[in-house]
Amino acid sequence: MTLRKIAGLGALLSLVTPGLAMADEVVLNSGDTAWMLTATALVLFMTIPGLALFYSGMVRSKNVLSVMMQCFAITGLISILWVVYGYSLAFDTTGMEKGVTNLNSFVGGLNKAFLSGLTPDSLIGAFPESVFIVFQMTFAIITPALIVGAFAERMKFSAMLIFMAVWFTLVYAPMCHMVWSGDGAFLWDEGVLDFAGGTVVHINAGIAGLVACLVLGKRKGYPTTPMAPHNLGYTLVGAAMLWIGWFGFNAGSAIAANGTAGMAMLVTQIATAAAALGWMFAEWITHGKPSALGIASGVVAGLVAITPAAGTAGPMGALVIGLASGVICFFCATSLKRKLGYDDSLDAFGVHGIGGIVGAILTGVFAAPVLGGFGTVEDIGAQVWIQIVGVLVTVVYTGIVTFVILKVLDLVMGLRVSEESETVGLDLSEHNERGYNL
Repeated sequence: MTLRKIAGLGALLSLVTPGLAMADEVVLNSGDTAWMLTATALVLFMTIPGLALFYSGMVRSKNVLSVMMQCFAITGLISILWVVYGYSLAFDTTGMEKGVTNLNSFVGGLNKAFLSGLTPDSLIGAFPESVFIVFQMTFAIITPALIVGAFAERMKFSAMLIFMAVWFTLVYAPMCHMVWSGDGAFLWDEGVLDFAGGTVVHINAGIAGLVACLVLGKRKGYPTTPMAPHNLGYTLVGAAMLWIGWFGFNAGSAIAANGTAGMAMLVTQIATAAAALGWMFAEWITHGKPSALGIASGVVAGLVAITPAAGTAGPMGALVIGLASGVICFFCATSLKRKLGYDDSLDAFGVHGIGGIVGAILTGVFAAPVLGGFGTVEDIGAQVWIQIVGVLVTVVYTGIVTFVILKVLDLVMGLRVSEESETVGLDLSEHNERGYNL
């Protein structure tokens, strides 16, 4: 059993694939089931209310509800699309064979559409397949929700909904399939290590966010008009919720209540703490004072970077990954953004894109047992190159497809609200509500 996404989702999925395993070979384990139910709730908690609060505190008061509304609407939309066809596109393994590259290497079929064949007795590993479906649904929910941070305060709600539906279909589901669906999947067969979503979730969302903020253009008045966060208390509370929920994200990806889950929890805590301090001290040295926004951003950078390595890195590897992500993301989210002039409103790319890339590459280093890792990596250089290939495939595929989707939508219906609506704020112009009635 390898330490890829535990023991390989491919191996687990084979247990519910007709003809590959007899039903009596698998017995439900109540401990594993209880843990996966808990982990699933924790991951959903990351989006609502965690991410909703984290992002809404960073926008101006006239846009606080719009960001929360986007997170809630995405949660509902993706839940339904996942049930109708998303789970099938991501995890239908029909036609897949290790070493054979075909269409099914890049995207699943529709044999599981509308959750066809699912019963209360269907198992994945030692827990119900229904729990696995919801667990993976929560990953599919938070990924597009992360993109919201890049175009906050200027995208039409209607355009956002259609964009997220199409992006989920053409980008998220195929990336999830390529990385996690097992033998025969393109990036799985390449040997890319991604325990809980460095490529599938964070690089994917970060690159999509960068493309979105470039296509939509800068907010009115950016960067000369002050656009300070209106409520950093929300942001800190949201960051705390993300930190707690992330234990479900990473330790839950062990797909069992076992030693891998325990180690994933430990390294998640170590990396997050190291990144928070790394960002804080980098900001302190550079700007003279540490900020609450900075430490909250550092927390998320560490959580992002350890995600792909959570099942293979040891404690000291997690320490290095955390420090590296905190410092690198600080400079990318501040200095790089100012120099290049793009308006990534809430640093979706600077934290998730860059943090995901740092974590994905360092996963290839610290999975090696010689550096205290728990993977099977013997040639660090070779594995790092494999990780870089995984990063490049994600960046290129996500970047191109996201650009095309946005350009088509812009031609068909327009992406941005009017200047007047942007000035008034999206709370009133898009939802006819106010976050605050003082």
